[in-house]
Amino acid sequence: MRKATIVYNDIKAGELIETDDGDYIFQYNTDYIKNYPKQFITFSMPVRKEAYTENRLFPFFEGLIPEGWLLNIATKNWKLNPNDRMGLLLACCQNCIGAVSVQPIKANDEA
Repeated sequence: MRKATIVYNDIKAGELIETDDGDYIFQYNTDYIKNYPKQFITFSMPVRKEAYTENRLFPFFEGLIPEGWLLNIATKNWKLNPNDRMGLLLACCQNCIGAVSVQPIKANDEA
């Protein structure tokens, strides 16, 4: 299982999880829901208490992953499989251009 904190404008918006079965879960943070109920990270995922689940990486997060020559550089430098979308997201999207960033959560960081 791999996890990441999703940060929106320097505020923890939620958590993205890739399960051991290859499913994806995105859950908005409780404080974020309370304080920013209309500040969604993407139109396709409005702020709500219920988790979003998919059997593939959500299109919004897919869109953060580099393409073309930049993807080639990332896969070679970090020795990542280009089909490992969560791995690419965790490696390449910590300092994205725009309001959203992806901060990996290491297994020993879990409470």
